[in-house]
Amino acid sequence: MAAVRGAVQLASSRVARLEAAAVLNAILLAGCGLAADPHSGRTPADASGSGDRAITVVSYGGSYARACVLGYHESFTEETGIQVDLEDFNGGLAQIRAQVEAGAVHWDVVDLGVADTITGCDEGVLELIDPELLPPGPNGEPPADDFLPETNTECGVGTLLYSTIYAYNPETLPGPAPATIADFFDLERFPGRRGMQRKPEANLEFALMADGVPKERIYELLGTDEGLDRAFRKLDTIKDDVVWWEAGAQPPQLLADGEVIMSTAWNGRIFNAQVLEDQPFVIVWDGQVMDRGQLVVVAGTRRLEGALRFMRHAARSESMAGVGRYIAYSPARRSGQALIDRHAETGTEMWPHMPTNPANMKNFLMSDWEWWADHRDEMQERFAAWLAR
Repeated sequence: MAAVRGAVQLASSRVARLEAAAVLNAILLAGCGLAADPHSGRTPADASGSGDRAITVVSYGGSYARACVLGYHESFTEETGIQVDLEDFNGGLAQIRAQVEAGAVHWDVVDLGVADTITGCDEGVLELIDPELLPPGPNGEPPADDFLPETNTECGVGTLLYSTIYAYNPETLPGPAPATIADFFDLERFPGRRGMQRKPEANLEFALMADGVPKERIYELLGTDEGLDRAFRKLDTIKDDVVWWEAGAQPPQLLADGEVIMSTAWNGRIFNAQVLEDQPFVIVWDGQVMDRGQLVVVAGTRRLEGALRFMRHAARSESMAGVGRYIAYSPARRSGQALIDRHAETGTEMWPHMPTNPANMKNFLMSDWEWWADHRDEMQERFAAWLAR
Protein backbone atom coordinates (compact mmCIF):
# COMPACT_ATOMS: atom_id res chain seq x y z
CA MET A 1 0.00 0.00 0.00
CA ALA A 2 2.87 2.37 0.78
CA ALA A 3 4.21 1.90 -2.75
CA VAL A 4 0.78 2.63 -4.20
CA ARG A 5 0.40 5.77 -2.09
CA GLY A 6 3.91 6.87 -3.16
CA ALA A 7 3.06 6.38 -6.84
CA VAL A 8 -0.18 8.34 -6.45
CA GLN A 9 1.63 11.16 -4.67
CA LEU A 10 4.31 11.26 -7.39
CA ALA A 11 1.68 11.34 -10.13
CA SER A 12 -0.26 14.11 -8.37
CA SER A 13 2.90 16.11 -7.86
CA ARG A 14 3.83 15.69 -11.51
CA VAL A 15 0.39 16.85 -12.67
CA ALA A 16 0.65 19.93 -10.47
CA ARG A 17 4.16 20.67 -11.73
CA LEU A 18 3.12 20.25 -15.35
CA GLU A 19 0.13 22.57 -14.87
CA ALA A 20 2.42 25.15 -13.28
CA ALA A 21 4.89 24.80 -16.15
CA ALA A 22 2.12 25.34 -18.69
CA VAL A 23 0.88 28.47 -16.91
CA LEU A 24 4.39 29.92 -16.65
CA ASN A 25 5.10 29.10 -20.27
CA ALA A 26 1.93 30.84 -21.42
CA ILE A 27 2.89 33.91 -19.41
CA LEU A 28 6.43 33.73 -20.77
CA LEU A 29 5.36 33.51 -24.41
CA ALA A 30 2.78 36.26 -24.05
CA GLY A 31 5.17 38.53 -22.19
CA CYS A 32 7.86 38.07 -24.81
CA GLY A 33 5.56 38.75 -27.72
CA LEU A 34 6.61 35.53 -29.44
CA ALA A 35 3.31 35.12 -31.23
CA ALA A 36 4.32 37.94 -33.55
CA ASP A 37 6.93 35.69 -35.15
CA PRO A 38 5.64 32.12 -34.83
CA HIS A 39 8.29 30.46 -37.00
CA SER A 40 11.51 31.99 -35.80
CA GLY A 41 11.44 30.97 -32.13
CA ARG A 42 13.26 34.23 -31.45
CA THR A 43 12.73 36.39 -28.40
CA PRO A 44 12.80 40.18 -28.90
CA ALA A 45 15.84 41.73 -27.26
CA ASP A 46 13.76 44.30 -25.41
CA ALA A 47 11.35 41.81 -23.81
CA SER A 48 13.27 40.43 -20.85
CA GLY A 49 10.15 40.57 -18.69
CA SER A 50 11.18 39.12 -15.36
CA GLY A 51 14.25 41.18 -14.69
CA ASP A 52 16.52 38.10 -14.60
CA ARG A 53 19.72 39.67 -15.84
CA ALA A 54 21.88 36.54 -15.52
CA ILE A 55 21.45 32.78 -15.36
CA THR A 56 23.91 30.04 -14.49
CA VAL A 57 24.29 27.27 -17.05
CA VAL A 58 26.28 24.15 -16.16
CA SER A 59 27.95 21.92 -18.72
CA TYR A 60 30.96 19.69 -19.39
CA GLY A 61 33.62 22.31 -20.10
CA GLY A 62 36.38 22.23 -22.67
CA SER A 63 35.76 22.32 -26.40
CA TYR A 64 32.11 21.35 -25.98
CA ALA A 65 31.37 24.29 -23.68
CA ARG A 66 33.21 26.59 -26.08
CA ALA A 67 31.04 25.32 -28.96
CA CYS A 68 27.90 26.05 -26.95
CA VAL A 69 29.07 29.57 -26.06
CA LEU A 70 29.87 30.39 -29.68
CA GLY A 71 26.95 28.41 -31.07
CA TYR A 72 24.09 29.95 -29.08
CA HIS A 73 24.97 31.35 -25.64
CA GLU A 74 26.25 34.58 -27.15
CA SER A 75 23.23 34.98 -29.43
CA PHE A 76 20.93 34.41 -26.46
CA THR A 77 22.57 37.25 -24.55
CA GLU A 78 22.46 39.51 -27.60
CA GLU A 79 18.75 38.90 -28.07
CA THR A 80 17.63 39.05 -24.45
CA GLY A 81 20.24 41.01 -22.52
CA ILE A 82 20.48 38.08 -20.08
CA GLN A 83 24.07 37.16 -19.22
CA VAL A 84 25.01 33.44 -19.21
CA ASP A 85 27.41 32.47 -16.43
CA LEU A 86 28.91 29.12 -17.42
CA GLU A 87 30.14 26.54 -14.90
CA ASP A 88 31.72 23.12 -15.50
CA PHE A 89 30.94 19.74 -13.98
CA ASN A 90 31.46 16.06 -14.81
CA GLY A 91 27.80 15.07 -15.02
CA GLY A 92 25.37 13.32 -12.70
CA LEU A 93 22.67 14.40 -10.27
CA ALA A 94 24.55 14.58 -6.99
CA GLN A 95 25.10 18.36 -6.95
CA ILE A 96 21.59 19.07 -8.23
CA ARG A 97 20.07 16.91 -5.49
CA ALA A 98 22.18 18.61 -2.84
CA GLN A 99 21.11 22.10 -3.95
CA VAL A 100 17.40 21.24 -4.13
CA GLU A 101 17.38 19.36 -0.81
CA ALA A 102 19.18 22.24 0.93
CA GLY A 103 16.86 24.83 -0.61
CA ALA A 104 19.93 26.64 -1.92
CA VAL A 105 19.66 26.35 -5.70
CA HIS A 106 22.30 28.36 -7.53
CA TRP A 107 22.34 26.43 -10.81
CA ASP A 108 19.59 27.21 -13.32
CA VAL A 109 20.11 25.14 -16.49
CA VAL A 110 22.19 21.95 -16.61
CA ASP A 111 23.42 19.71 -19.43
CA LEU A 112 22.45 16.08 -18.69
CA GLY A 113 22.10 12.72 -20.35
CA VAL A 114 18.60 11.32 -20.75
CA ALA A 115 18.90 8.63 -18.06
CA ASP A 116 19.88 11.25 -15.46
CA THR A 117 17.05 13.50 -16.64
CA ILE A 118 14.48 10.73 -16.20
CA THR A 119 15.76 9.93 -12.72
CA GLY A 120 15.91 13.58 -11.66
CA CYS A 121 12.43 14.20 -13.04
CA ASP A 122 11.02 11.27 -11.06
CA GLU A 123 12.74 12.59 -7.92
CA GLY A 124 11.28 16.07 -8.42
CA VAL A 125 14.66 17.84 -8.54
CA LEU A 126 14.07 19.05 -12.10
CA GLU A 127 11.34 21.28 -13.48
CA LEU A 128 8.78 19.84 -15.88
CA ILE A 129 8.97 21.40 -19.35
CA ASP A 130 5.76 22.28 -21.14
CA PRO A 131 6.09 20.97 -24.74
CA GLU A 132 4.55 24.25 -25.92
CA LEU A 133 7.85 25.90 -24.96
CA LEU A 134 9.56 24.29 -27.97
CA PRO A 135 9.76 26.58 -31.02
CA PRO A 136 8.90 25.45 -34.56
CA GLY A 137 11.66 24.77 -37.06
CA PRO A 138 13.09 27.37 -39.44
CA ASN A 139 10.42 26.56 -42.04
CA GLY A 140 7.61 26.15 -39.54
CA GLU A 141 8.28 22.47 -38.85
CA PRO A 142 6.20 21.30 -35.84
CA PRO A 143 8.55 20.36 -32.97
CA ALA A 144 6.80 17.01 -32.50
CA ASP A 145 7.81 16.03 -36.05
CA ASP A 146 11.15 17.80 -36.20
CA PHE A 147 12.82 16.46 -33.05
CA LEU A 148 14.36 13.03 -33.42
CA PRO A 149 12.68 10.20 -31.46
CA GLU A 150 13.21 10.12 -27.70
CA THR A 151 15.30 13.29 -27.63
CA ASN A 152 12.76 15.17 -25.47
CA THR A 153 11.39 14.03 -22.12
CA GLU A 154 9.11 15.51 -19.47
CA CYS A 155 11.94 17.46 -17.87
CA GLY A 156 14.49 17.60 -20.66
CA VAL A 157 14.85 19.38 -23.99
CA GLY A 158 17.01 17.50 -26.49
CA THR A 159 19.87 19.42 -28.06
CA LEU A 160 22.23 16.91 -29.63
CA LEU A 161 23.35 13.34 -30.21
CA TYR A 162 26.89 12.30 -29.35
CA SER A 163 28.78 9.05 -29.16
CA THR A 164 31.29 7.36 -26.94
CA ILE A 165 33.84 5.88 -29.31
CA TYR A 166 37.46 4.89 -29.03
CA ALA A 167 40.36 6.52 -30.80
CA TYR A 168 44.06 5.91 -31.26
CA ASN A 169 47.18 7.86 -32.12
CA PRO A 170 48.92 6.24 -35.11
CA GLU A 171 52.18 7.89 -34.10
CA THR A 172 52.29 5.88 -30.88
CA LEU A 173 50.62 2.72 -32.19
CA PRO A 174 52.91 1.01 -34.70
CA GLY A 175 51.80 -1.95 -36.73
CA PRO A 176 48.24 -2.81 -37.78
CA ALA A 177 45.48 -0.33 -37.10
CA PRO A 178 42.60 -1.34 -34.82
CA ALA A 179 39.25 -1.42 -36.59
CA THR A 180 36.68 -3.07 -34.33
CA ILE A 181 35.50 -2.78 -30.76
CA ALA A 182 37.00 -6.23 -30.15
CA ASP A 183 40.44 -4.79 -31.02
CA PHE A 184 40.20 -2.43 -28.06
CA PHE A 185 40.23 -5.47 -25.76
CA ASP A 186 42.92 -7.38 -27.69
CA LEU A 187 46.13 -6.98 -25.70
CA GLU A 188 47.94 -9.58 -27.78
CA ARG A 189 47.67 -7.77 -31.11
CA PHE A 190 47.67 -4.30 -29.56
CA PRO A 191 49.74 -4.31 -26.36
CA GLY A 192 49.68 -1.14 -24.32
CA ARG A 193 47.54 0.89 -21.97
CA ARG A 194 43.97 1.93 -22.68
CA GLY A 195 42.01 4.94 -21.49
CA MET A 196 38.44 4.38 -20.24
CA GLN A 197 35.94 6.57 -18.42
CA ARG A 198 35.58 5.81 -14.74
CA LYS A 199 31.89 4.83 -14.91
CA PRO A 200 29.92 1.78 -16.02
CA GLU A 201 27.98 3.46 -18.86
CA ALA A 202 29.30 2.48 -22.30
CA ASN A 203 32.03 0.34 -20.73
CA LEU A 204 29.61 -2.52 -20.04
CA GLU A 205 28.17 -2.26 -23.53
CA PHE A 206 31.64 -2.15 -25.09
CA ALA A 207 32.66 -5.26 -23.14
CA LEU A 208 29.71 -7.34 -24.30
CA MET A 209 29.98 -6.21 -27.93
CA ALA A 210 33.69 -7.04 -27.87
CA ASP A 211 32.80 -10.46 -26.45
CA GLY A 212 30.61 -11.20 -29.45
CA VAL A 213 27.15 -10.32 -28.12
CA PRO A 214 24.86 -8.95 -30.88
CA LYS A 215 23.97 -5.35 -30.15
CA GLU A 216 20.26 -6.21 -30.17
CA ARG A 217 20.80 -8.39 -27.08
CA ILE A 218 23.09 -6.10 -25.06
CA TYR A 219 20.54 -4.72 -22.60
CA GLU A 220 18.61 -7.96 -22.39
CA LEU A 221 21.82 -9.66 -21.30
CA LEU A 222 22.88 -6.85 -18.96
CA GLY A 223 19.60 -7.40 -17.15
CA THR A 224 20.78 -10.85 -16.05
CA ASP A 225 23.43 -11.93 -13.55
CA GLU A 226 25.02 -14.05 -16.26
CA GLY A 227 25.28 -11.11 -18.63
CA LEU A 228 26.73 -8.78 -16.02
CA ASP A 229 29.29 -11.38 -14.98
CA ARG A 230 30.24 -11.78 -18.63
CA ALA A 231 30.71 -8.02 -19.08
CA PHE A 232 32.91 -7.70 -16.01
CA ARG A 233 34.94 -10.77 -16.99
CA LYS A 234 35.68 -9.07 -20.30
CA LEU A 235 36.66 -5.85 -18.51
CA ASP A 236 38.91 -7.96 -16.27
CA THR A 237 41.01 -8.88 -19.31
CA ILE A 238 42.27 -5.30 -19.68
CA LYS A 239 41.73 -3.87 -16.18
CA ASP A 240 45.44 -3.85 -15.28
CA ASP A 241 46.21 -1.85 -18.43
CA VAL A 242 43.52 0.82 -18.06
CA VAL A 243 44.10 4.50 -17.26
CA TRP A 244 40.81 5.88 -15.97
CA TRP A 245 39.56 9.30 -17.07
CA GLU A 246 36.75 11.46 -15.69
CA ALA A 247 36.70 14.73 -17.68
CA GLY A 248 36.13 14.89 -21.43
CA ALA A 249 39.36 16.80 -22.04
CA GLN A 250 41.50 13.96 -20.66
CA PRO A 251 41.38 11.34 -23.46
CA PRO A 252 42.89 13.62 -26.15
CA GLN A 253 45.63 14.57 -23.72
CA LEU A 254 46.33 10.96 -22.80
CA LEU A 255 46.62 10.07 -26.49
CA ALA A 256 48.79 13.09 -27.32
CA ASP A 257 51.17 12.38 -24.42
CA GLY A 258 51.48 8.71 -25.32
CA GLU A 259 50.19 7.62 -21.92
CA VAL A 260 47.75 5.29 -23.66
CA ILE A 261 47.75 3.75 -27.14
CA MET A 262 43.96 4.04 -27.46
CA SER A 263 41.18 5.53 -25.39
CA THR A 264 37.43 5.73 -25.23
CA ALA A 265 36.23 9.32 -25.58
CA TRP A 266 33.35 11.49 -26.66
CA ASN A 267 33.58 11.78 -30.42
CA GLY A 268 33.43 15.59 -30.44
CA ARG A 269 36.46 15.91 -28.18
CA ILE A 270 38.56 13.80 -30.54
CA PHE A 271 37.26 15.74 -33.54
CA ASN A 272 38.28 19.06 -32.02
CA ALA A 273 41.73 17.75 -31.23
CA GLN A 274 42.01 16.70 -34.86
CA VAL A 275 40.89 19.98 -36.46
CA LEU A 276 42.01 22.60 -33.92
CA GLU A 277 45.22 21.01 -32.63
CA ASP A 278 46.28 19.06 -35.74
CA GLN A 279 46.41 15.81 -33.80
CA PRO A 280 46.65 12.69 -35.99
CA PHE A 281 44.05 10.78 -33.95
CA VAL A 282 41.83 8.24 -35.69
CA ILE A 283 38.31 7.44 -34.49
CA VAL A 284 37.11 3.84 -34.60
CA TRP A 285 33.36 4.06 -35.09
CA ASP A 286 32.70 0.35 -34.81
CA GLY A 287 30.67 -0.30 -31.66
CA GLN A 288 30.04 3.39 -30.96
CA VAL A 289 27.50 3.94 -28.16
CA MET A 290 25.27 6.84 -29.14
CA ASP A 291 23.36 8.92 -26.61
CA ARG A 292 21.22 12.03 -26.46
CA GLY A 293 22.17 15.25 -24.67
CA GLN A 294 19.50 17.34 -22.97
CA LEU A 295 19.14 20.60 -21.09
CA VAL A 296 17.16 20.67 -17.85
CA VAL A 297 16.06 23.32 -15.36
CA VAL A 298 16.83 22.80 -11.68
CA ALA A 299 13.71 22.73 -9.52
CA GLY A 300 13.41 25.74 -7.25
CA THR A 301 15.57 28.12 -9.25
CA ARG A 302 14.70 31.76 -8.54
CA ARG A 303 15.44 32.58 -12.18
CA LEU A 304 12.91 30.23 -13.72
CA GLU A 305 11.69 32.61 -16.40
CA GLY A 306 15.19 33.38 -17.63
CA ALA A 307 16.03 29.66 -17.55
CA LEU A 308 12.98 28.78 -19.66
CA ARG A 309 13.79 31.51 -22.16
CA PHE A 310 17.26 30.02 -22.47
CA MET A 311 15.75 26.56 -22.98
CA ARG A 312 13.54 27.86 -25.78
CA HIS A 313 16.50 29.53 -27.44
CA ALA A 314 18.60 26.36 -27.14
CA ALA A 315 15.75 24.33 -28.68
CA ARG A 316 15.96 26.27 -31.95
CA SER A 317 17.39 24.43 -34.95
CA GLU A 318 19.71 27.39 -35.50
CA SER A 319 21.17 27.00 -32.00
CA MET A 320 21.81 23.29 -32.45
CA ALA A 321 23.42 23.95 -35.80
CA GLY A 322 25.51 26.64 -34.14
CA VAL A 323 27.02 24.00 -31.85
CA GLY A 324 27.46 21.61 -34.78
CA ARG A 325 29.60 24.17 -36.60
CA TYR A 326 32.19 24.01 -33.82
CA ILE A 327 32.09 20.38 -32.63
CA ALA A 328 30.94 17.16 -34.28
CA TYR A 329 27.72 16.56 -32.37
CA SER A 330 24.53 16.02 -34.35
CA PRO A 331 21.48 18.27 -33.78
CA ALA A 332 18.46 16.75 -32.05
CA ARG A 333 16.24 18.32 -34.73
CA ARG A 334 16.05 17.03 -38.29
CA SER A 335 16.02 20.58 -39.64
CA GLY A 336 19.20 21.38 -37.73
CA GLN A 337 21.52 19.13 -39.70
CA ALA A 338 20.68 20.89 -42.96
CA LEU A 339 21.94 24.14 -41.45
CA ILE A 340 25.43 22.75 -40.84
CA ASP A 341 28.01 22.75 -43.60
CA ARG A 342 31.56 23.36 -42.48
CA HIS A 343 33.47 24.05 -39.28
CA ALA A 344 33.13 27.74 -38.52
CA GLU A 345 36.87 28.26 -37.98
CA THR A 346 38.72 25.70 -40.07
CA GLY A 347 36.33 25.10 -42.97
CA THR A 348 36.38 21.34 -42.31
CA GLU A 349 33.34 19.59 -43.75
CA MET A 350 31.32 18.44 -40.73
CA TRP A 351 29.04 15.70 -42.05
CA PRO A 352 31.75 12.98 -42.36
CA HIS A 353 32.51 13.45 -38.65
CA MET A 354 28.97 13.33 -37.30
CA PRO A 355 27.95 10.25 -35.30
CA THR A 356 24.65 10.09 -37.20
CA ASN A 357 26.34 9.85 -40.59
CA PRO A 358 25.30 6.43 -41.96
CA ALA A 359 28.93 5.69 -42.79
CA ASN A 360 29.70 5.89 -39.06
CA MET A 361 26.66 3.88 -37.96
CA LYS A 362 27.39 0.52 -39.57
CA ASN A 363 27.70 -1.07 -36.13
CA PHE A 364 26.41 1.35 -33.50
CA LEU A 365 24.40 0.94 -30.32
CA MET A 366 21.85 3.48 -29.12
CA SER A 367 22.17 3.78 -25.35
CA ASP A 368 19.02 2.54 -23.62
CA TRP A 369 18.23 5.45 -21.28
CA GLU A 370 15.34 3.57 -19.72
CA TRP A 371 17.58 0.67 -18.72
CA TRP A 372 20.18 3.02 -17.27
CA ALA A 373 17.56 5.06 -15.41
CA ASP A 374 16.38 1.85 -13.76
CA HIS A 375 19.80 0.32 -13.04
CA ARG A 376 22.33 3.15 -12.72
CA ASP A 377 22.69 3.17 -8.93
CA GLU A 378 23.11 -0.60 -8.85
CA MET A 379 25.64 -0.52 -11.71
CA GLN A 380 27.64 2.28 -10.13
CA GLU A 381 27.91 0.33 -6.88
CA ARG A 382 29.01 -2.82 -8.65
CA PHE A 383 31.45 -0.92 -10.86
CA ALA A 384 33.00 0.82 -7.83
CA ALA A 385 33.35 -2.52 -6.04
CA TRP A 386 34.97 -4.02 -9.14
CA LEU A 387 37.44 -1.13 -9.38
CA ALA A 388 38.40 -1.57 -5.73
CA ARG A 389 39.21 -5.27 -6.09
